[in-house]
Amino acid sequence: MNGPAAARGAYTWDRSFRLWDTYFALTWAATTVSVLGPGDPDRTVRFVAAALLVPLIPLYVWVGRPVLRGDPPDERRALGYLVGAMALFLPSAVLVGETRLMAFALVPQCFMTLRIRWALVVVTVLNLAPVVGWALLWRPGEGTVFFNGLFAVVSLVFSMALGSWVIRIIEQSQERAQLIAELDASRHEVSQLSAAHGALAERERFSREIHDTLAQGFTSVLMLVQAVEAELDHDVPQARRHLALMTDTARQNLAEARALVAGAAPADLDGASLPDALRRLAARHGAAVEVTGPVRALPAGPEVVALRSCQEALANTRKHAGSSAVVSIAVAYGEAALTVSVRDDGCGFDPAAPVGGYGLAGLRARALEVGGKAEVRSTPGDGTTVTVSLPVPPVPPVSTASPVPPVRSPL
Repeated sequence: MNGPAAARGAYTWDRSFRLWDTYFALTWAATTVSVLGPGDPDRTVRFVAAALLVPLIPLYVWVGRPVLRGDPPDERRALGYLVGAMALFLPSAVLVGETRLMAFALVPQCFMTLRIRWALVVVTVLNLAPVVGWALLWRPGEGTVFFNGLFAVVSLVFSMALGSWVIRIIEQSQERAQLIAELDASRHEVSQLSAAHGALAERERFSREIHDTLAQGFTSVLMLVQAVEAELDHDVPQARRHLALMTDTARQNLAEARALVAGAAPADLDGASLPDALRRLAARHGAAVEVTGPVRALPAGPEVVALRSCQEALANTRKHAGSSAVVSIAVAYGEAALTVSVRDDGCGFDPAAPVGGYGLAGLRARALEVGGKAEVRSTPGDGTTVTVSLPVPPVPPVSTASPVPPVRSPL
């Protein structure tokens, strides 16, 4: 439930209103029977008093009940309803004393719908005015007046105590309804923020994937096209070699696109180990690969980050290091860390100088997502080294007590 619906659902009076309907009907019926009973004044007066009580039923059903169910009740309409009810109740109560029993149904409604000041005024009138009017009209004895006056005062005190209890229950219900509404609003806001954060994270992930795969592949294709155009007239064999490389790059790009759409692992890692994937990648860039440490299967996260980092570093090397630069990849499997380094002896650059582009920032973000770090070291004229260190599960200890021989890794 949201907003007002939640508040109304938690509102005590709304859920228990049938009880109040029953209470009002029983009080009205008991009052009417008492008014029509034998005794003073005569039967004609009692019939008139009972007739004045009859309109209380439609007044309650069509006016009073909707007002009482309001959340919160409309105080102006409530005051109009209670004035109308008193206009019927007070003459009847002045004529026949038994009518005062009806006050037990009207008093709670005052505290349910009016502010405390107005409620006390109306309740005082409901309890004292009938006795005063009855005493002035019928001039009973002093003892009877004293008894009825004392009863009216006791009834007034009881009404105020009951009203205080009713108000306290209403306030608690309203506070609970407001608290539920605030909690629901907070939960809705958190849900929206989570959805927005998830969408942003997914958009950033797609941006990195497209930059490190498709964008790099298209750049390679464009460079190969330019090379082929320049070689067609004087070096056809070299042009054909570049055309074959262009075909491989296009196929690799298509495989990466399909893997990206399917949400699968990078094409180079599909069914292959990380060293094998790096060797295929290095072959396309003319780089050497050196693997040290105990090679083992790792979770997909660190392997994907390692592969993408090498792709980004090799792409940067091809664009900025110079065509004669020697490039190498070093992969080190440590006890609890995987380290990949891409080094070239190209022209280098000043890492402190501001640079544009998305590659290095995306490379650092990838490493950070899996708890690792990326470092770029370069000096103008002395090449560049990109090193990415990633935490990985430690090597499981080899049990010397077990006679079972160790299982060989498929790598």
